[in-house]
Amino acid sequence: MNRPRITVSIPPELDLFVSVERRGSAATEVATDGTSSLGHVVESLGIPLTEVGGLSVDGEPVPVSHVPAAGEQVRVRAVERPQQVPGAPLRFLLDVHLGTLARRLRLLGVDAAYESEDIGDPALAALSARERRVLLSRDRGLLRRREIWAGAYVYSDRPEDQLRDVLQRFAPALVPWTRCVACNGRLTEADKESVRGRLEDGTQRTYDVFAACTSCDRVYWRGAHHARLQAVVDAAMREFAPSATDSRPSP
Repeated sequence: MNRPRITVSIPPELDLFVSVERRGSAATEVATDGTSSLGHVVESLGIPLTEVGGLSVDGEPVPVSHVPAAGEQVRVRAVERPQQVPGAPLRFLLDVHLGTLARRLRLLGVDAAYESEDIGDPALAALSARERRVLLSRDRGLLRRREIWAGAYVYSDRPEDQLRDVLQRFAPALVPWTRCVACNGRLTEADKESVRGRLEDGTQRTYDVFAACTSCDRVYWRGAHHARLQAVVDAAMREFAPSATDSRPSP
């Protein structure tokens, strides 16, 4: 029995997900089973649906539940940027492999929950759904889990590029120095006397401006590492929030 065959056009930005022999082609022929949804067919090519901005058949938009018939011409569109995430405040959840990205997002004031231990894909997906967070991962299998609320593939393995990718894709509001990089809690200004018991003698003598986490009580001041963190903040603000300024104490 011949399997129905369709032609699928894949945009260049999604080429990295498909097999080598399908890359660079304007269109690729795919055999289907006649019962699976178009969403399933696209995923079988290696493309997570989190990266698909729309599907059309013979020029007409169709849902991922559409069951393709023989001879159909399918076009896959990549997600448009900036991507709109309706229905909840924009918040993120990062998997265990994205710790540096999580800390940099928090440095910029972006709500970025992060599991420092591998709690497993089912638990991560359930947490995404329960807290309505966009799950960021480089694990395609994790992003295919149906229970996640929303997700996005992180395209680079370099933290600098990962940060630019997420900021460009979602355009979150940037409010640097307002979140704890350790726990994602909110920072508040703290007078020196209130945090004195948590400071080394040298820090007490040298610094006068402090912030404290309202969740974990961690204390922040402009230490020796401030210049490096400020460079990360400045680069992000120049590119993604050029009109914003801030002079709060840094972690």
